[in-house]
Formats: sequence, C-alpha cells, structure tokens
Amino acid sequence: MLLEGKTAVLYGAGGGIGGAVATAFAREGATVHLTGRTPERLEALAATIRAAGGQAETALVDALDEQAVDAHADALAARAGGIDVSLNVIAAREVFGTPLAEMSLADFEQPITTLVRSTFLTARAAARHMIPRRSGVILTFGGHGAPMRDFHLGGFQVGLGAVEYLRRQLAAELGRHGIRVVGLQSAGIAEAIPEGLPGRDAIAESLAALTMLGRTASLADVGNTAVFAASDLASAITGTSLNITCGTAAD
Repeated sequence: MLLEGKTAVLYGAGGGIGGAVATAFAREGATVHLTGRTPERLEALAATIRAAGGQAETALVDALDEQAVDAHADALAARAGGIDVSLNVIAAREVFGTPLAEMSLADFEQPITTLVRSTFLTARAAARHMIPRRSGVILTFGGHGAPMRDFHLGGFQVGLGAVEYLRRQLAAELGRHGIRVVGLQSAGIAEAIPEGLPGRDAIAESLAALTMLGRTASLADVGNTAVFAASDLASAITGTSLNITCGTAAD
C-alpha cells in the first residue's frame, strides 16, 4: 500500500473530487479525515470507506473559518501524532454564465476569496504540524489551460490561477523543511458536473472534444493521481502540477 500508516485530511470531502481522493487514499492504507459542512455526505462516504476495509473519521469544519481549521488540525495532529497529507477541494461558490463586463463585484470576488482563503488556511494549518516532523505533502487542485472565448467563468479561473501562485510560494518556503507541495490540474471532470444541471451532457461532450484522448479524466483518475503525488514514489516532485487534462493542455 502506497500510503500505509499515513494520516490525510481532506477539506470538502463531501464532493465528488474529495470523495474520490478520500476513497483512493483509504484504499492505499491512509487514515482519512473527512471534513466539510454537510454531515450526511461525510458520514455516507465514511461508511462506504469503512465497508471496504478502510479507516475514516469525519468532522464538521468550515475551511473558510480560520479558528475552526486551526483547532481541527491541532486536535487531529495531537491525536494522530501528526498530519502527513492535506488537500483542500471545497466548492468555489463560483458564478458562471455572466460576462465580466456585466458581473457584480461580489460575484466576481466570491470564488477568488473562497479558493485563496481556504487553500491558505488549510495549507498553513497542515504546514505548522509538518515542519517539526520535516515531512508532509500538501496537494492543491485546479484548472489547466488558457481562458477560452465565450466561456464566461467569472472569477473562477482567476481564483485557480491565484491558487497556483500560492502553491509555488508554499513549495519554495516549505521545501527546506522536507514538505512537498504539488498541484493536480484538470481541464474539467465530466463526472463532477452536477446531475440535473441544464446542458450537462452538452458540457461533458464539449470538454471531451477538447482532449487528445477523447475523454476527460475520471474521478478515479483524480484519486489515483493524488495517491501517486502523496506517496514516496513522487518524493522528488514539488513546486509543480501534474497534468490530468487528458491532453486538453499540452506541456
């Protein structure tokens, strides 16, 4: 098992991406600590992981609440002996479909503030417990590629870009302490598009049409890549992102 004995905390674990990563981590031997604001989703995921033989605990934590994030990380580290892996994938609360020239300041700022604040708070909380142990992995999740005409994403892509620069700064500062910071970059996960969203099938098809492989990455792909990034197999990787766009963006 690639993550045997590791303690991993996931913020936003009740969503599709968080759930996929948590399931993959648990399969590889990590004890996963699932946090979010929807207890029913967290408990359902934990039950599924436990039924498969994995270890999972849940906690209600708002990743935008500084005191809540710090208190949870402190308690977790004291109980488990440390934190080995941290990933923040909370919903960005983005507003799509409105051109920037017609968008309100509040709608534009919301995903930027949400993404940057939650990533900073969760990474900082983990780093404070990783530094004394001189080891740990902080993962980020974001988008890849240049903006496209007629895709009105508001502040969402701007926020993801800010997270990318934050990831690089964290890697530069934390590397001397043996901590790696790695991004997972997709160009859209068709499975993660909410059921019932108007035009869902058309959106999924358009995402797949942009790829070299003729499909988008699956949630399982995301989970497997996260396992690799968090494992010792990737011990020389930091300060960069892993491209899981199925060829939408070529590096």
